[in-house]
Amino acid sequence: MIRRIDSAALLVRSVPYGEADVIATFFTRESGKLSAIVRGARRSTKRFAGALEPIHGLTVTLEDKGKELCVLKEARIVRPRAGIAASLEAMEAAGQALRWVRHLCPARTPEPAAWRSLEELFDALDAADARETRRHLAIFGLRLLTDMGYALELDRCVRCGRACPEGRSAFVDAAGGGIVCTSCGGARRTIGGELRALASRAQRGEPVSLSWELAGTLIDVAEDAMAAHAGFDPGSPSTRA
Repeated sequence: MIRRIDSAALLVRSVPYGEADVIATFFTRESGKLSAIVRGARRSTKRFAGALEPIHGLTVTLEDKGKELCVLKEARIVRPRAGIAASLEAMEAAGQALRWVRHLCPARTPEPAAWRSLEELFDALDAADARETRRHLAIFGLRLLTDMGYALELDRCVRCGRACPEGRSAFVDAAGGGIVCTSCGGARRTIGGELRALASRAQRGEPVSLSWELAGTLIDVAEDAMAAHAGFDPGSPSTRA
């Protein structure tokens, strides 16, 4: 039985296949992450009119025969994001976000919360000053973990449940799910009390202001959790492709 899938989508990744084809991975609003064969994509750039770009909002039509790969029948840009395309910092942040989605989101599983968070990130990056890109990415990383059920516990020790006083620095074991008190052994990474409070607000979807340095710390914390839950390796070439 052939199923037709029509959905808003973002291109997550594309790799050459054979002499003329491409295997494209899309994150779709309706069906989650899907991979599809794109026939003749490398032979003719006119067929999809630039729709196989990773930053623009797309609508795609996929033919699903129940196999590992769908077949892309149509793709068109419906939400150009020229602001991202014009900024190296925004492009790098968008690419990093797409790699996170590729690793955290399971195939063929709708993830409406993650979809909304990614759309909001891309809209923010499209309009953002270059100095704000890391802040937007850090907030998205924490939101994505929350959307996927991996939210960090930042108020109590994940091992004994003891509350951490407001404003106090804490050891954070992202792989273990949150902060760890000294009585339970602590962890290799620490975050200050102010940053811990900001991270909690970001996880709840509240607006926060972050310096470039603090945003980088939260990105590292988020990637620690992704490494534990989804096999994401920030240093691996496969996560940068």
